[in-house]
Amino acid sequence: MASVRSLAVLCHHLGRLTLGASPVSVLLAPAAQGSHSVLPVRKYNYYHIDRPKPSDKKNFRYVVHYPEDGQYTVKPLKTTKLAGRDPETGRIIVGTLGGGAKRNYRWIDWFRTGPTDGTFLEERVIHIQYDPNRSARIALVGGGDSLRYILATENMKSGDLIKTSSFIPRIPVRPKEGDAYPVGALPSGTIVSCVEVVPGDGARMVKAAGTSGTVMRKIGQKVVVQLPSKRELALDPQCMATVGRLSNITHGQQHIGSAQRNRWLGRRPASGLWQRKDGYRGRKIKPIPPMKSYDVQKEEIPYTQFTIPTEGPRKKIIPSTDRVS
Repeated sequence: MASVRSLAVLCHHLGRLTLGASPVSVLLAPAAQGSHSVLPVRKYNYYHIDRPKPSDKKNFRYVVHYPEDGQYTVKPLKTTKLAGRDPETGRIIVGTLGGGAKRNYRWIDWFRTGPTDGTFLEERVIHIQYDPNRSARIALVGGGDSLRYILATENMKSGDLIKTSSFIPRIPVRPKEGDAYPVGALPSGTIVSCVEVVPGDGARMVKAAGTSGTVMRKIGQKVVVQLPSKRELALDPQCMATVGRLSNITHGQQHIGSAQRNRWLGRRPASGLWQRKDGYRGRKIKPIPPMKSYDVQKEEIPYTQFTIPTEGPRKKIIPSTDRVS
């Protein structure tokens, strides 16, 4: 039987091949039969193989149970809390999440797509309501025989008539709050929210309460939109955006009031240990990052590349003479 050291080196190479944790556990199973062979292996940390990070754009708060038929509905959907755990592995990824009041999920329609022949899709705002899963208020709108939820703008109220169009005219349109147009149809200086970064991909930017972006200028075939962070994006003119600032502008000024309210919001206590002031936090004057350009994503052929760092000589080969043969 191979030694524990060789088995550990083999597992280390397998970890570099981005394998999951299950093959490693199978390989470590023979070494765990004897009690004397368990302790030497424990000093090698292999948890990095399939351990996700909080920055992987995953939701570690809850899982939404969508309808089996996949049809959109305004009926509140049931959720299952994750308490900061990964939905696949069950490991704790965010330790400060957990508990909280019971919530149902309101399915937001992020696609404000209208006709492209110059006409409008008109919808009536039925009512504005609170959504426990997001900071901004949501609006129930209806047009024809369909209902859907969208994010409400600052001055939107019940009974308003909102329009949606995907047509880009020769002269910029006169924007009205709550309407949705392509960024290429809006004049410079327009306040926008719920901005797409890829046409037809749904709103991705400016979705928090009280936030808004600004249509700055046009560069060639691109339209520059400034985010609330002052960063600029060069977008395709066909990207849809909603005119106006999002609702609940005083969200950032609300006071928690008590530790128990933090628990109602699903936040567990963070560490109370004293930390030295290392200069990491605080105001810093930094230059604005360069403008980022978004293009239509092209499908790439997936491939897997396997590399073994121990291939070849361990150090560079130096010839003993300078003779060229």
